[in-house]
Amino acid sequence: MADAGNAIQRDWWDAARPYFEKESLGAFFLGVSSGFPYAMIGATLTTRLAQDGIDTATVTAFTLAFLVYNLKVLWAWIIDGVRLPVLGRLGQRVSWMILAGLLVIASVANLALVDPSEDLLATSIAAVLVGIVGATFDIVIDAYRIETLKPYQLGTGSGMNQYGWRVGSAGAGAIALVVAMRYGWSAAYLSCAALALPAMLTALVLGEPARHKVESARRGFAEIWHSIAGPFAEFFSRHGAWLVLAFILVHKIGDTLANLTFRLLFDDLGFSNDEIAIYDVGVGFWAYLIGIFVGGIIYARLGLKRSVLIALILMAVSNVSFAALAVAGKTNLGLAAAIGFENFASGYGGVVVVAYFSALCDLRFTAAHYAMISAAASIVGRVLTGTTAGGLIEWVGYVNFYLLTTALAVPGIVLFAWMMRTGLVDEALGSAGKEIGPPG
Repeated sequence: MADAGNAIQRDWWDAARPYFEKESLGAFFLGVSSGFPYAMIGATLTTRLAQDGIDTATVTAFTLAFLVYNLKVLWAWIIDGVRLPVLGRLGQRVSWMILAGLLVIASVANLALVDPSEDLLATSIAAVLVGIVGATFDIVIDAYRIETLKPYQLGTGSGMNQYGWRVGSAGAGAIALVVAMRYGWSAAYLSCAALALPAMLTALVLGEPARHKVESARRGFAEIWHSIAGPFAEFFSRHGAWLVLAFILVHKIGDTLANLTFRLLFDDLGFSNDEIAIYDVGVGFWAYLIGIFVGGIIYARLGLKRSVLIALILMAVSNVSFAALAVAGKTNLGLAAAIGFENFASGYGGVVVVAYFSALCDLRFTAAHYAMISAAASIVGRVLTGTTAGGLIEWVGYVNFYLLTTALAVPGIVLFAWMMRTGLVDEALGSAGKEIGPPG
C-alpha cells in the first residue's frame, strides 16, 4: 500500500513538475509583458480620460484601439518571414522580441507624453499605435512561447502564460493608478513601460527556440508570397483541416453567449454591487486561477485529447449552473457556486484549449498559424453581442436561455469526440504538437 501511495505521489509530481521547468517559468514572464499593453489602452486609459474631463461618448470611442488586436493575422506572416538586419544575428524570434519590445516601450512613452485635454486626436493616434505594437508583441510572444515549450509542456506553459497575463494586466492597472495619484499620468505610463522588459529578458536568457524551424531562403516577390500564403496552404493541406477549423469556430459559441449575460442575470435577481463584487470578482478570480493550475496538471496527466474533451464538457455544464441560479433566485450560496464553477471551467478550458491550438501550429509558420487560429476562435465572439443575448432572454427567459447555450455547446463536444475516435485530432496536429515528450 505504501508503494502504491508513493507511486501516486510520484505520478502527480511528474504532472506538476513542468510548472517548475525553465520553459514554463519563461512563459510566465512572457505573459506579464503580453498583458500590460492591453491594460494601457483599456481600463487605465478610460480612467485617465475620465479624470481629464473627457465625455463618456468619446471615452467609449477609444475602445476602437482594441480592434487592431483582431487584425494581427494580417501582418503575423512578417514575424515568420522577415529577417531583421543586425538584430537578426540573435535569431529570428529573439530579434523580433527585442524590436517589438522596444516599440512597445516607445509607443507607451508616446501615449504618456500626449495630453488628452489639449489634443484628443494625438491621444487617439497614440492609443492606436499602442494597440498595433502591442498586438505585434503578442504575435512574437505567442510564437516564442509555442516554440520554446516542448509538446508535453504546452499545458503547463499555457497556464503559466495566463497567470503572467493576469499579473501583467492587473499589475499595470494598479501601478498606473498608484503612480498617477502621486506624480501624474505621464509618470504612470512611463513607469508601466518597463513591463515590456520581462519578455525581452526572457528571450535573451533562454535564447532562440531550439524547435524553431526556418523555411529555405527565397528571394523577392516569391519569398514574400510564400510567407503570406504558406501558412494557409500548409494548414489546409492537412487531413481533416476543415473539420478542425469548424471546431475552432463553434467550440465556444454557447460559452460566449452565456458570458455576455451574467451581469444582467445578477442585476435582475436583485444582487447588490457589493455582492457581485465579492462573488464575481473574489470567488470567480480564485476559482479561475485554480482552474488554470488544474488544467496544466490534467493536460500533463491525461494528454491533449482527453483533457480538451473534459474542458468542453465542463464549459457546457457551467451554463446549466446559471439556469439553476435563475430557478433558485437570489441566493448568495447559489451565486458563489455558479460563479466558482464557471470560472474554474473557464480557467481549466482556457489552458488546455490554448495548448491544443498551440499544438496545431507548424513550427515553420508558428506566428502566422497561431494568429490565424486565435482570430478564428474569437470571430464568433465578435459577431455575438449583448443585444443578441438580451433579445433571446426576452424571448425565452433566463432558464431556457442558459439551457439553449448549453445545447449550443454540444456540437463542439460531439465534433471533437468524433475527431478523437477517427484519429483526426492527431492527424491534423502541426509539428509543434508532434514531437516526443520527455523520457519516462
